[in-house]
Amino acid sequence: MADTTFRLRVTYGKTGRLRFLAHLEVLHACERSVRRAGLEYAVTQGFSPRMKVAFGPALPVGTEGRAESYDLWLTRFVHPATALEALRGASPERLTPVGASYISEREPSLAAAKTLARYEVVVEGPDMGPDRLAEALDGVVARGSLELVHKGKDKVYDLELCLPEGTQATGEIGRAVAHFTVRMGPWGSLRPEALVSEALRSSGLTGAVTYVTRIGLRSEEESS
Repeated sequence: MADTTFRLRVTYGKTGRLRFLAHLEVLHACERSVRRAGLEYAVTQGFSPRMKVAFGPALPVGTEGRAESYDLWLTRFVHPATALEALRGASPERLTPVGASYISEREPSLAAAKTLARYEVVVEGPDMGPDRLAEALDGVVARGSLELVHKGKDKVYDLELCLPEGTQATGEIGRAVAHFTVRMGPWGSLRPEALVSEALRSSGLTGAVTYVTRIGLRSEEESS
């Protein structure tokens, strides 16, 4: 690895059919885009050197992301606008970078810093509406905890801890959208569709989750 490197933070979207890519597939696709863009990237040290790049918290398969990020270390300074243009031209249409800027090496990693994720969950059904969805979500949150089975394991989530900003709902009859922020930590990350699905089940509402979008990630210090 070069003695001097430049840490470029790239923001990108994962939309449309590419939302079904697994995290490892996204990582490989972004690395290929960096190579096609012709950027001079740093490599890791050790027995098996590879591109020095670090991604933020994994986006669940099937969930759209509007402002995902990764840090890329370059061995030569390139103006951020030039690097962004090169990456945009080398990336798949639905995995296109939308921003790039240099950050200090002293900044913590994306995975460590970005512990709050803002989601929108679309729910459709004949008796669905924002007021009914809001009431159903309030009923689940009022329990204080939520027990879910994920990959064959029982997990209990403290909802006061996991939902630091509560829940809201907007929309119209037949289609409502739940809005909430999920806090991630050693306990994992509460899947937004699981929370909404439990609200529907426990309230007896007829409806189904049809789309999930992660609007963005932020640290505890950043305002919403």
